[in-house]
Amino acid sequence: MDKIHSLRGMNDLIGQKVDKDNISDRIFFTEKILRNLFENYCLSEIRTPALEEENLFKRSVGDSSDIVNKELYSFLDKNEKRITLRPEGTAGVIRSMIEKKIDGDSHRLWYLGPMWRYERPQKGRFRQFYQAGVEILGHKEGFVELEMISLICSINKRLGIRKPLIKINHLGNKDSKKAFCKDLVDYLKPFSSKLDEKDLERLNKNPLRILDSKSSETQSILKNAPVISDYLSKNSLNLLELIKNTFSKDCDIEIDNTLVRGLDYYTGFVFEATSSELGAQDAYLGGGRYDNLCSQLGGKKLPAIGMAIGIERLASLVNTKEHNPPLISFIILSSKIEQKAYKIAHDLRLSNNKINLDIHLSEGSLKSKLRRASKNNAYYALIIGEEELKSRTITVKPLLNVYGAPKEAKQYSVDLKDLDDFLKMIALEIAYNHE
Repeated sequence: MDKIHSLRGMNDLIGQKVDKDNISDRIFFTEKILRNLFENYCLSEIRTPALEEENLFKRSVGDSSDIVNKELYSFLDKNEKRITLRPEGTAGVIRSMIEKKIDGDSHRLWYLGPMWRYERPQKGRFRQFYQAGVEILGHKEGFVELEMISLICSINKRLGIRKPLIKINHLGNKDSKKAFCKDLVDYLKPFSSKLDEKDLERLNKNPLRILDSKSSETQSILKNAPVISDYLSKNSLNLLELIKNTFSKDCDIEIDNTLVRGLDYYTGFVFEATSSELGAQDAYLGGGRYDNLCSQLGGKKLPAIGMAIGIERLASLVNTKEHNPPLISFIILSSKIEQKAYKIAHDLRLSNNKINLDIHLSEGSLKSKLRRASKNNAYYALIIGEEELKSRTITVKPLLNVYGAPKEAKQYSVDLKDLDDFLKMIALEIAYNHE
């Protein structure tokens, strides 16, 4: 019988350091910090279906994007309806606002979950990947842009991101964008024979996207091309300067006139965060304003700004350690006292959320259980046998010191009635030395 394997580009995430690079635990930690930050910024969670009608993404993301042209996971369901695994989160959020008839209100939303794109798997890019997103709806351009960049600065600081750079740009209003695109096309047409097939298609469908070309020859041609900043209104230019000046002391931020983002629905202010540590594909989050998307999908006119965060890429840059509650191993020496001993452990868990209590459920010798406790970086082992139960005590064996280094110390006994206070004192001492 053939072995069953996961699909190409779709990975299992298992904690407890199962994978050699510890990426799973880094991802779980990253997601935990993001959730906390979203709560700090008073954002509300939204969950939309993983499956949507294919037409939703064709109408929102745009026919000129690689996502729609090459990367959609689409298929016919049993009713011959064409449906798609979501490649991004914004379109589903806006569809939800319209369907629930709340597209006339303001919202501050976040989401986190798997997305799917059929592309060649490579470092930091998978066919199933995880993405967090923030969508702030119902607020005109200006003040809310500060909130978005503030959140990015907080993400970088809280996760200790290595070598972060925030790039910002403005795509202009409808008239300035149209004028810039016309002049850009006029400039590029004489070079048509030197453009590759992909950039030629962009020239005809969405010329702004050429600025994001990965072709070195195209980028060389663009060196003397029109610059979008020459077409922007005073308000748009002032907004860029305001954002740069507001956050320049807190993070590395620059105005990049070539930044356009990859999805067709973006209008106005756009941004992304990059790190040179990621190599050629250096962006780990990005977004911008999309004021026309809601009306484009059949809803009301709804000003909006959002961003998407690539969890795998962000997690690979994390440079801080998670200070979990200290791990304490609970070892039961005899099967005869399992139920009574387990009740003691259960009561400890209920009364003390400052520790993680690992009850050894598998059989084995004391030596093997202590070996496992040490491997799991437990600070102490609590050992209870028939004698301890009779005397209403528990044996405490130190394994690590408060700094997390191995500790050679004699074991000792603690009365069960004092055990809860003892563990709370340990947790406080360890937490203090990790600050």
